[in-house]
Amino acid sequence: MADRTANVTWTGALLDGGGTIESVGSDAFGPLGVTWASRAEEPDGRTSPEELIAAAHAACFSMALSHELAQAGTPPERLETSATVTFVPGTGITKVALSVRGSVPGMDEAAFVEKAEGAKEGCPVSMALTGVAEITVDAALA
Repeated sequence: MADRTANVTWTGALLDGGGTIESVGSDAFGPLGVTWASRAEEPDGRTSPEELIAAAHAACFSMALSHELAQAGTPPERLETSATVTFVPGTGITKVALSVRGSVPGMDEAAFVEKAEGAKEGCPVSMALTGVAEITVDAALA
């Protein structure tokens, strides 16, 4: 079992207030500014919960796909993954679009796409986001 922590300070109301992700337990990053505008309009040098979810999902998916490929006897040389999280004010997160390009010796395109779909379903972040209406993956060999 592993617990991970983050510490945030917020001041003011939602629309005109602001916050700071002060620290994370690993000390890997922080402080990071966050505001409603960075979430729903322009980031202007600040982050948003959705951007952090996108980073977490891209990393988790890459790890899951790497494992799926290795289990199939074709470990990847390289995976390049991006995640785009769509946030609609008043509705919430409506979509996550994953995109991966992989260099996987000995694997054909169809098998790679199949492994990517499996990794999308099995990734713990995907499972945590089951309330999101649409999670897609666009997978291709590089």
